[in-house]
Amino acid sequence: MSENTGRVIRPPNQLNSKVTIGGPGAVDAAALERAEKVIASLAGDYVDWAKDDVKKIEAVFQLLKTGKGDAGENLNDVFQIAHDIKGQGGSFDFPLMTVIASHLCRFIENLDGKTNKVSIEIIGLHINSLNLVISRGLKGDGGLAGDQLLSGIEKVLEKRA
Repeated sequence: MSENTGRVIRPPNQLNSKVTIGGPGAVDAAALERAEKVIASLAGDYVDWAKDDVKKIEAVFQLLKTGKGDAGENLNDVFQIAHDIKGQGGSFDFPLMTVIASHLCRFIENLDGKTNKVSIEIIGLHINSLNLVISRGLKGDGGLAGDQLLSGIEKVLEKRA
């Protein structure tokens, strides 16, 4: 496996595995159950949030692609939106969003603020992939489509490296 080979990891989505029950500073079981219900109730909104994030990242990407505005600032904005996407995907059963956004963040970090035609195309590939995951509702590992999507991104990144 190469350094850029991705693997979808499904983190546990239960708060009780992350907090101590009983003892000093612990969360009581009723509070934990209420928190889990709140998270579950938000899951239905995730797709809308993700669609909004993809629209935002596409808009900033268009500025970057066309050379409008400050390139460094636009690149940073793409990074920040991707970072937000990365942080949310796995919590709502869209780990492909997390993996793709993570690849995008690492790619941008390695650019050191400098873009060219190829790097812009690679950023666009990531954004198109994020859009595809949400538009097709690719939950979990996305099955065969998810495997092909990640494999394609990884091949592009390997070739770029």
